[in-house]
Amino acid sequence: MANPTPPRATALTTGVVLLAAVLAGCSHAAKGDGDLRAQKLDWKDCPAASQAQGGGGSPSPLPNGAKWQCATMKAPLDWSRPNGETIGIALIRAKASGPADQRIGSLVFNFGGPGGSGVTTLPAFGDDYAALNTRYDLVSFDPRGVGRSKPVECESDAQLDEYFQQDATPDDSAERTQLVDRTKQFNDACEKNSRTILPHVRTTDAARDMDLMRQVLGDDKLHYFGISYGTELGGVYAHLFPKHVGRAVFDAVVDPTQNSEQSALGQARGFQLALDNFAEDCTSKTTDCPIGDTAQDVKDRIAKLLKDLEKKPIPGILPRELTQTAATNGIAQALYSKDFWEFLTEGLQQAYEGDGRVLMLLSDSMNGRSENGEYSNTTAANTAINCSDDKPRYSADYIQQKLPEFRAASPLFGDYLAWGMVGCTDWAVPGAADHPDVSAPGSAPILVVGNTGDPATPYEGAKKMVDALGKGVAVELTYRGQGHGAYDSKNKCVQGAVNGYLLDGKVPKAGTVCT
Repeated sequence: MANPTPPRATALTTGVVLLAAVLAGCSHAAKGDGDLRAQKLDWKDCPAASQAQGGGGSPSPLPNGAKWQCATMKAPLDWSRPNGETIGIALIRAKASGPADQRIGSLVFNFGGPGGSGVTTLPAFGDDYAALNTRYDLVSFDPRGVGRSKPVECESDAQLDEYFQQDATPDDSAERTQLVDRTKQFNDACEKNSRTILPHVRTTDAARDMDLMRQVLGDDKLHYFGISYGTELGGVYAHLFPKHVGRAVFDAVVDPTQNSEQSALGQARGFQLALDNFAEDCTSKTTDCPIGDTAQDVKDRIAKLLKDLEKKPIPGILPRELTQTAATNGIAQALYSKDFWEFLTEGLQQAYEGDGRVLMLLSDSMNGRSENGEYSNTTAANTAINCSDDKPRYSADYIQQKLPEFRAASPLFGDYLAWGMVGCTDWAVPGAADHPDVSAPGSAPILVVGNTGDPATPYEGAKKMVDALGKGVAVELTYRGQGHGAYDSKNKCVQGAVNGYLLDGKVPKAGTVCT
């Protein structure tokens, strides 16, 4: 939910990235030469990070000592001209650790966003997939427009600092005009600096890249693990290539039947539910909750903090101040995982005392800002992909009319998510459709995992995905937990079911519930 244009489903926090020189070398379009399906990947040790991927060093080896390898795959810039100009798609892999005769193939991950770098995220969470690594090469990638795969570029770091400090919840006509005008300035910069790639970053383009990737990796079927927006990408892939689907898992599931307004409204309900659960958790413990006496008191104090910050921001990470917008963004970031709740408690305690550093750190994490003040291209890519996918465009007047509905869904996040819909209003590329088509008759079974406490992709979306994929395709599993996603919660029931399918082909019984 990066502000002020909230993503449809935000990516997991990413870690290490690839060298800027490699980015520069592969980001320019080049003429295709022959059949791209026959290309050979030149796997090498992964270099250090590019700014577009978030900065940092090279990925650390896995606990078993296996090193990560990186390569660049050529793909058509425009899939309607498959023999035309090409771009580079950055890949990362860790080869299967088990016996060669037990290897199944490659398992391709997409961690969401849209706009998240798979090249950085997979090694950051690689330990969680050690069991899967015994029989699969673990593979991920930076989707087109992301990281070092022809990244969308919009504004400078200094401009982004100012962009994220603006008031994202306007209260009068002057503030509404200011928000619309500043958003248009950002969008115009994207068009100016990324004109070549902007028309070619739709989810259908990324799905076609994945099918080329399947062939280049030497697999007859695409074995796939999609998380958050990655479930939408996986559903689109299954629709386009149902006969190519191997063993696939969708976790933290996007509702494919919703348009962008319905998705934003669903996120408002989801983040409000997560906030309710956070407040209940804090006040139900045996020790005193330091941020409120009751769950309602916790939420009332947060609401007052945000109201006060609108009038008078407090010191954040100097020279920047913690504004109402940054605080809301930071609170949302902390609700993505129960592991972050302690940081939210600490951040609120400090903010009540006039210190906004922790909440600003959380907000910076959401926005892809590193400690040195450099931004990844997560926000730029997220906006480009969402606005290219989503056909609806919303005016300020329309959003103003919808505010009561959003406020009813979430007193805290309603305005914020409603006004985020202005992000595509002046986008240069028309949106493709109201919602993606994921119908996939003839596909192999897809395991769909929904989490009842998920703030970013509400639980109801899992059933909608199952129905949209079509009869006999998907099997739903429910996790009664908290946070965004289920597998990385380390719940043994969830991991056992997912591993059982991916490793042994055992499809769990439909309707299985893990607690």
